[in-house]
Parts: sequence; structure tokens; C-alpha cells
Amino acid sequence: MPDMDAAKKFYVDTLGIDVKETNMGLELNLAGGGIPVFIYHSTDYHAPEHTVLNFIVENIDNAIDELSSRGVQMEQYDLPGMKTDEKGVVRGDGSQGPKAIAWFKDPADHILALIQEK
Repeated sequence: MPDMDAAKKFYVDTLGIDVKETNMGLELNLAGGGIPVFIYHSTDYHAPEHTVLNFIVENIDNAIDELSSRGVQMEQYDLPGMKTDEKGVVRGDGSQGPKAIAWFKDPADHILALIQEK
């Protein structure tokens, strides 16, 4: 991550995640406990082109509205078999995969997703 201050601001202020600064970078402590996610500084880093972190939400529309009010923009995709709606959501009936999924990016262009399972 080239800009650790922007990363900390995004994960703490925008997403509301508990972040601990260490001498090596940022430790993200996600809800539910478990193993933390670690972000470190890099000047030549290139974000992968796939989703790196999923957030399970009860209601995707409410989650998008909340993130949008904090300045987050959902990604728009128009691919064969996957087209997002006006809010940036791919919706299904939940029988094969999640009921709804939407993607957004962090300051280093990591792709993050909101997933509504039911």
C-alpha cells in the first residue's frame, strides 16, 4: 500500500474497522475475531484484479447507502453473465451463490465486496 495514512483513514473512518498500527504496517481486526488482516507499506505494489476481502451484510442496499454517504463508490461491471444494476449490485435469488454482491475499492485499488447471503 503506497499511502498508509489514506489506508488507515479509509479502514477506520469509512469502514469502521478496528485498526492497530504496528511498526510493520496496519493490522485490521475484523468483526467476529479470528486472524487479523495485515496491510504493509510498499512503493511498487500493484493491487490484484480480484476481490481480496468480503464483508457479509444483512441488507446490501442499506450497506451501500451507508458507504455512499461516506464517499465510497460501487464498481460497475458489464460482463457476460454478470451485470451490475444502477447501485452496483449483481442480484440473484440466492439458490446458487449469494443473493446480492457489490464491489468497491480501497485507496490502493484493492477490490472489496459486500455480500448479502439471504
